[in-house]
Amino acid sequence: MTRWCAAAAAWLLLAGASVTAAAQTYQVLVQGVPAGALTVAAGADARQVQVTFSYRDNGRGPDLNERFTVDADGASSQFRIDGKSTYGAEVREQFDVVDGRARWAMPGDSGDEALQAGALFLPVTYTSAYQAQLVRALLQRPAQTAAVYGGFRITVERVAGHTLADGSGVSLFALSGIDTAPHHLWLRDDDRRSLFASVDPGWALVAQGHEHEAAPLLQRQLQAQGERLRTLQQRLAQPLDGSTLIQGVRWVDTAAGQARGPSDVWLFDGRISAIVAPGTLGDQADQVIDGRGRTLLPGLIDMHVHVGAEDALLHLAAGVTTVRDMGNDNAELQVLARRLAAGEIAGPHIVAAGFVEGQSPFASRGGVVIESVDEGRRAIDAYAARGYRQIKLYNSIKPAWVRPLAAHAHRRGLRVAGHVPAFMRAEEAVRAGYDELAHINQLMLNFVVRAGDDTRTLARFNRVGDDGLALDLASPQARRFLALLRRHKTAVDPTVATFEAMFTQRQGQLHPGLAVVADHLPAGWKRGLKQADVDLDGRKARRWAQSYQRLLDLTAALHRAGVPLVAGTDDTPGFTLHRELELYVRAGLTPLAALQTATINAARVAGIGERAGALAAGRPADLLLVDGDPARDISAVRRGVLVVQGRQAYAPSALYQAQGIRPFVPAAEIRRSAR
Repeated sequence: MTRWCAAAAAWLLLAGASVTAAAQTYQVLVQGVPAGALTVAAGADARQVQVTFSYRDNGRGPDLNERFTVDADGASSQFRIDGKSTYGAEVREQFDVVDGRARWAMPGDSGDEALQAGALFLPVTYTSAYQAQLVRALLQRPAQTAAVYGGFRITVERVAGHTLADGSGVSLFALSGIDTAPHHLWLRDDDRRSLFASVDPGWALVAQGHEHEAAPLLQRQLQAQGERLRTLQQRLAQPLDGSTLIQGVRWVDTAAGQARGPSDVWLFDGRISAIVAPGTLGDQADQVIDGRGRTLLPGLIDMHVHVGAEDALLHLAAGVTTVRDMGNDNAELQVLARRLAAGEIAGPHIVAAGFVEGQSPFASRGGVVIESVDEGRRAIDAYAARGYRQIKLYNSIKPAWVRPLAAHAHRRGLRVAGHVPAFMRAEEAVRAGYDELAHINQLMLNFVVRAGDDTRTLARFNRVGDDGLALDLASPQARRFLALLRRHKTAVDPTVATFEAMFTQRQGQLHPGLAVVADHLPAGWKRGLKQADVDLDGRKARRWAQSYQRLLDLTAALHRAGVPLVAGTDDTPGFTLHRELELYVRAGLTPLAALQTATINAARVAGIGERAGALAAGRPADLLLVDGDPARDISAVRRGVLVVQGRQAYAPSALYQAQGIRPFVPAAEIRRSAR
C-alpha cells in the first residue's frame, strides 16, 4: 500500500467513526422542481464533515461523496471527494498536510508544496458545503483573502443581506479569484455562518424547509450582480460620439464570401455610414482608428447558448455581439435581454428560442414542460405573443407530438429547431416539420441509434462514441439523409467544439478546445482543464477519437451538400465559438466559409439578417476588429482589438482583464479629434 493510499484509508476510517448521524439536508430545485439533495453531517466536535450530493436534470447529474476536516483557522488539512461527474467520469481527488507539506492529487494531476501559513486548498470539484467552509476560513483572514495552493489567491466579500420569512438573517458572499466572475453563496447570520443556499436562475440549493426562500434570494443576488455589472459597463465602455473612421482596413464581405479592401469604413450615429476607397471622404473624423494590418468583421453570432448575466462580458470580449439563447429561465432571460438592450450592462444582443420539453423523469426544465399537444400549442402561442421567432423542442417530446406542434408553430410564424426526441430519428423529425437540428451527435444518432436506446440519457453521447466511427458517408443511407436536409433547407447547429473534449480528452490532459488559451485563464479555471468529462482509456479512447473525426467529417459533408451551417457552442462563452470555427476549417471548410457560419448564415437563420451578420452602409455598427486576417488564418478571430456595438466601443483586452484573463493582444487606439 502506497503512502497516499494509507493516508486515504486512515482518513476514511477516521471519518466513518467520528461523524454523527445527524445531518443537515438541502434540496436541489431545477425550475422550482425537486431534483436531488445535498446532505452535510458533522462530527461532535464539528471538525470532520461528510457530504453527499446528487441530483438529476436533463437525464444526467453528479453523484459525489465529500469529506474534509476543519482546522482551528478554518482551513482543511484533509480533503477527499469521489464519485461520478455529470457525464459519468470518475471523480477522485484528495488533499493532505503531511510532514509540513501540502499534497494533492487527482487522476492525471498532482501537487506538492511547502506548507504556507493561512493558505487554503481549492479542489477542482467540490460542493457548496466545502465552498461555505472556504468562506468561513477567509472571514478569519486579514483583508478576507488567502493564498491557495497552486499559486493564486482568493478573496471573499459580503455583498448583500436578506431577512428570511422566519425573521432570521442571511448574507450573500462573493468569492473571487477562482474564475472569471465571483461565485456567490448564502450563509446564515449565526455564530457558525452555516450554509443556507446557493441560487442561480433556474437552479437552487436551499436548506430543507426553506425552499420558498429561493426566489427572493435569487432576486437579491441578481440585484447585487447587476450593480457590479453596471459599474463595469460604465468603466469599460468607450463612447463613439459623432463620426468614427476606421482607416485602411481589410473587411469581410460575408454576403459574397470574399475579403475586400483596404477601405475606409465610416461610422456615424451607431451605424455604418460608408465603406469607400482610402481617402475618398478625407480623414476629418471625431475618432480615428488605424485599420492597417487588421480585418473588420461583423460582430460574431453564437447560435447556441444558455446565457447568464455573468457570461455577457466573456461573449463580448470574444467579439460575440449577438447570441441565440436555446433554453433558459424565461422570466430572468427577458429581464437580462432588456438590460442588455438598454445598455445598462455590457454584453451581446439576445435572440431567444422558446424551449418546450415533454414531462418525464429525464426532462430538462429550461423553459416550458408540457404533458399534451394542447399544452404545447398554448406554450407556442405564449412564445409567439412575446415576440419569439423560434421554438426548440427537446428530448422528452413524444414523437407523435412533433408534427402537430411544428405545424402550429409554423402557423404562428415560428421556426422549429431542437434535439431529436427520444425514440425518433433526425430524418423523421425533419419530415415532421423541423427547420433546424441542434448538435452534430443528434444527426449521427440517425445512423447509429439502436432499438430501445433512450437518448434522454447519456446514451445520446455513448452510442455515438462507441459506433459513430462506422458511418460511411458515401453510403446510400447517408446520401439520402444529406439530400433530405438540402431539399428541406434544414439548418444545422453542429456545436462540434462542445464534443471535442468529451470524445478525445483523457484524464490529466488539457482540455483540447481551451489548451491554446489556458495560460491566459485564471489559475483555478486552468487547473480544472485537466479533468475530463468522460473516462477514456485504451480501446475506448481510440474508438471515440475516431468517432469524433467522423463527426467532423459529417459536418464537412453537410457543408458540401449545401446544408446551411450555423455556428453555436453550448459551452464556455466566446472561447468555444473561436474553437468551433477552427474545427470547421479543420474539417474542410475554408476560413471564409467558417466565418459565414457565425455571421451571415447565423443572422439569416435567426431572423435578424436585416441588422446583423454583414457589413454594409446603413447597417448597425456591430463590429469586431482583429489583428491579422481570419479569412486566411481563422485563429486570428482570437486577436480582437476592438468591439463596437452601436455608439459604444469596448477593448477586448480591458474586458478580459476585468475577468482575470490575461489579454491576447493590445487594444486598438481610438484617436480623438482635438476639435
